[in-house]
Amino acid sequence: MPTLLVVHHTPSPSLDAMLDAVLHGTRAEGIDDVDVVTKAALEATAIDALAADGYIIGTPANLGYISGALKHFFDLAYYPCLNSSKHRPFGAYIHGDDDTAGAAAAIAKITTGLQWRKVTDDVSLTGTPSLTDLEACWNLGATVAASLVADEPQRRCG
Repeated sequence: MPTLLVVHHTPSPSLDAMLDAVLHGTRAEGIDDVDVVTKAALEATAIDALAADGYIIGTPANLGYISGALKHFFDLAYYPCLNSSKHRPFGAYIHGDDDTAGAAAAIAKITTGLQWRKVTDDVSLTGTPSLTDLEACWNLGATVAASLVADEPQRRCG
């Protein structure tokens, strides 16, 4: 059974609502055989990342960048995962008060270096999440989880 690691920093009600919608999406109908492991960014380790087959990353945009907690996770996991997690699917969601571009760029740079495979657009928003925003988060969770189900036969053969 593939494992999906959800690494998040959730210091606000908006991010909590986004995380909840993402997690509900990972349990969409037809996605029964994915083990979803949820870790706060300060608790997630390189061992967690290496054990996972795919990733969802959630962060606030703080001062134009990802949260320090998420940066800490990537600092711990980057080199251990560099050659061991190539082409694994991922998605990201970002919430900011007024801008998320810097945080989105940072995630893109880090995951490009890791050679992770982006399977859906980022959900990137400011302000209180609308129902449409939460539906996008649900779709992000469902898409990344479904990509693991679709990749499962290849993992068994490869």
